Amino acid sequence: MTSAAPETLRLSRPLRALRFVPAGIDPQLVADREQAAFERGRIEGERALGAQLLQQRAELIEIQNGIFQSLRDALPTTIHDCETSLVTLAFEVAQKLVADLPITADTVAATIREALDQAQEAGECWVQLHPDDLALVERLNTPQALPNGATERLHFEASPAVTRGGCLVKTRFGLVDARRETKLDLLKKSLLS
Repeated sequence: MTSAAPETLRLSRPLRALRFVPAGIDPQLVADREQAAFERGRIEGERALGAQLLQQRAELIEIQNGIFQSLRDALPTTIHDCETSLVTLAFEVAQKLVADLPITADTVAATIREALDQAQEAGECWVQLHPDDLALVERLNTPQALPNGATERLHFEASPAVTRGGCLVKTRFGLVDARRETKLDLLKKSLLS
């Protein structure tokens, strides 16, 4: 028997959406199975995507809560730092203003009165002044600006340890420091505490 050569088919255009269906199988059954498989795949994909979105949403909420907590934790520290900076700045401005104030006999006398009021001492007091302030007080003869009867119990002396505009008052009970820098330090400590 001689075998015949297969016959070649020539088509005028290419075949599209061609499916091989074995003999005896209903093409509609194949199409229905394909559609069902497609639907199962779509549903599983949506489920997986939904689970992934829920996980991402939970992670974003956790990150958001962490950021908010960090901000809540940082806020008191930031407020404290700002307050401290503002007090420091105000204090430095006050220092510069006080340093630029002229020293007069009245300001020195007021400082002495304040220190003597703090001493609350009826006995003898030794008032130490900057040499220039002592000369100013002596030159202008300001005992009338001091408390009544203070001239008999007061002893004035020059001291290089005292800066202009301030004084130290020594009594038998202790020392009253009425120097400008001491007052400013006390003010700064009270503002920062």
